[in-house]
Amino acid sequence: MDRFFPLVCALFFVVAQGLPAKAQPAAPAAVPVGTVNAQRKAIDQTLDFVGRIEAVGRVEVRARVTGFLDAVLFKEGEPIKEGSPLYRIEPDLFQAAVKQAEGALERTKAAYTLAAIQLQRAQDLLDRNSGTVVARDQARAALDQAKGAVMGDEASLQTARINLGYTQIFAPISGRIGRTGVTKGNVVGPDSGVLTTVVSQDPMYLTFPVSQREFQRYAQSGGRPDRSRIAVRIRFSDGSTYGEVGQINFVNVSVDRATDTVVVRATMPNPAGALRDGQLVRVDLQAGKPEQKVVIPQAALIADQGGVYVFVVEDGRAATRRIKPEPGGTGPDAVIAEGLSGGELVIVDGLQRVRPGILVQATPVSQTASRI
Repeated sequence: MDRFFPLVCALFFVVAQGLPAKAQPAAPAAVPVGTVNAQRKAIDQTLDFVGRIEAVGRVEVRARVTGFLDAVLFKEGEPIKEGSPLYRIEPDLFQAAVKQAEGALERTKAAYTLAAIQLQRAQDLLDRNSGTVVARDQARAALDQAKGAVMGDEASLQTARINLGYTQIFAPISGRIGRTGVTKGNVVGPDSGVLTTVVSQDPMYLTFPVSQREFQRYAQSGGRPDRSRIAVRIRFSDGSTYGEVGQINFVNVSVDRATDTVVVRATMPNPAGALRDGQLVRVDLQAGKPEQKVVIPQAALIADQGGVYVFVVEDGRAATRRIKPEPGGTGPDAVIAEGLSGGELVIVDGLQRVRPGILVQATPVSQTASRI
C-alpha cells in the first residue's frame, strides 16, 4: 500500500490541475455617454406672446357708379403702386351725361346774358322816366333766377364729370392687391360690394395682447418701461426667426374686460414682403440688460411625474439633478433657473442606457452636435 501512495498523490495532482478554477465575478463595464458642460451665458430678458400681423393701410375697393365692367387691369396678388388703374367701367353713358350737362349750362348762360340785358334796358327806361319800377324789379328778379340756374347747371356738369371719372378705378394706396371679386362683363355699382382689396406692405403692424400680470410685473420692477429700448422680434410657425427688429408704438388705453389683457402694437419693417396681413406669429420682447444664466441643450432634459431632471457625471457615475427650466429658452437651448450652477458635465447622448449610479464613460460632444 505504501508503495502505491506516491502514485495516487501524483494522479490526484494531475486531475486537480485539469479542473477549471472557480469563476470570479466580472466588473461592470462603463456605459459610453456623450456630455456637454453646463455653460453660463448672457441671456436677454424676454417675454413671449402670440401676435398677429396687420397691414398699416388696408383699403376695400368699391365701384362708385353703376355700369358694365369693361376691363380688369391688374394681376391678382401682385405689388401695385398708388394711382395704378384697376378697373374700367363702360364710359359711354357717362360721357353722354357730361355732354348733356354742358348743353344745359350753355342754355342757362344764354338766359343769364339775356336777363342781364333786359335789366339794363329796364333801368335805362326808368332813368328817362319812360319805364316803371315794377318792370325794373321784374328784370332784376329774372337775372337772379338766371344766375341760380347757371350755378345749378355748373354743379350738374361737375357731377357728370366726376361720375365719368369714377368709371376709371385706381389704386388708392401702394401695396399688394388681392383677388378680384368680379370679372369683365358684369354690372357693378355701389351695391356690388368689395371688388378687391389693397393692403400696404412696408412697414406692417404687429398687435398682441399683454396680460395685466405682466404689466404689474413691470410696475413692481421699477415702473413704466421705455418703449424705445424694447426690441420686438418675431418667430414663425416653423420656428425660424424673422430678421428685422420692430419697435412698440402704441399701448391701448383700456383693458379688455373679457380677457383682462391690453393690446400692444409694434411697427415691423417688411422690406422683402415676408410678413402677410393676418399672419399669426410668436412675439419675443427683449428688454433690460442681459443676465448670466445656465444654459444646456434641450436634448438633455427628461420629464417625469416629479418634474424635470438631467443626468450629470459625478466621480465617473451617473447622477440625477432636479432642475427648473425657465419658460421659452433660446431656441435649441434650455435656460436653467434652478438646479445647476454651471460647469457640470451633463449627459446628452446615450440617455436611454443611463441609470442613476451606473459607471459611465464620458465623451465630450460639441454643442452643435448635441442639438441635432
